[in-house]
Amino acid sequence: MQIVRIGLDLAKYVFEVHGVDSRGKAVVRKTLRRDAVSHFFANLPPCLVGVEASNGAHYWAKVLTDLGHEVRLISPQFVTPYVKSNKNDRNDAEAICEAVGRPSMRFVPPKSADQLAVQAIHRIRRRLVADRVRLVNQIRGLLSEHGIVIARDISQLRRRLADIVGRSDDGLSELVRSLMRDLQTEMVDLDLRITSYDRRIREIFRNSEPCQRLGKIEGIGPVTATALIAAVGDRSCFKNGRQFAAWLGLVPKQRSSGGRTRLYGISKRGDRYLRTLLIHGARAALGRAGGKQDPRSLWLNKLRQRRHPNIAAVALANKNARIVWAMLAGDTSYEPAPTVKAT
Repeated sequence: MQIVRIGLDLAKYVFEVHGVDSRGKAVVRKTLRRDAVSHFFANLPPCLVGVEASNGAHYWAKVLTDLGHEVRLISPQFVTPYVKSNKNDRNDAEAICEAVGRPSMRFVPPKSADQLAVQAIHRIRRRLVADRVRLVNQIRGLLSEHGIVIARDISQLRRRLADIVGRSDDGLSELVRSLMRDLQTEMVDLDLRITSYDRRIREIFRNSEPCQRLGKIEGIGPVTATALIAAVGDRSCFKNGRQFAAWLGLVPKQRSSGGRTRLYGISKRGDRYLRTLLIHGARAALGRAGGKQDPRSLWLNKLRQRRHPNIAAVALANKNARIVWAMLAGDTSYEPAPTVKAT
């Protein structure tokens, strides 16, 4: 019996395979060691393989695609409803096989090796930024125990910390001062490492034509542009810009029933990092829109008059996401609307 669809549950060393024929009948249930996976699929005729979008999924998608199979990555949250009984690797493989055959299922865009490399740069940089935030908060908390309160501004903290380390008449003990000196050295090291990753991102931005095109949109800079190119992958996974914005979690969360529509705040689904970058970029663009006469700025200024600035920022982030999809899907450049002359 020919296998037409397979669910592959990934792991570090032990993989589970569940395959069905054209009638949906299970014809193969197999446990494979990591080194046997490629050999097993190499001996199979081309078929549809479903894989959860977890760690290592993009690597195995490339391996299986090179062997002639059609690979589709599924978000784990869409696999969970198809688990029939207790959760284990075998049941997970069966659930993946069932989910990948649904005609209305949504899939995760696959990523190339270059996209994964750029994504790795962003993830390391994000972790370093989080480490610096934690360090700054710790410094502020330790100093507040000794009566020294510093505003929540990293530039002010750098100045005050340099002053505290260099002084000896502020009541701090020499032990605390030496600890502050160590923390200052650690923060300088983090600043240098973050700067080096920013430099790499700018270099990627300069050498990438798609990133250069996205960078012309108000509210999208080198960091956001490179992160979007690294994350989007296959644009054909989204039918339109609204689906792309929904994938980023920038659309309202809905709980409607009985013909009554209930819309809440944004769903916050998808990639939190991309959504954060787009919203922060939109806030920056929102602050520069005052006094401009182009249609985009006029729309933003009217929106700010009747809604909270945070809502306006999310609305602009949503609009930017749709513009990004249109530019990538159509391989076009950004064309802002002409400025309206004041009468």
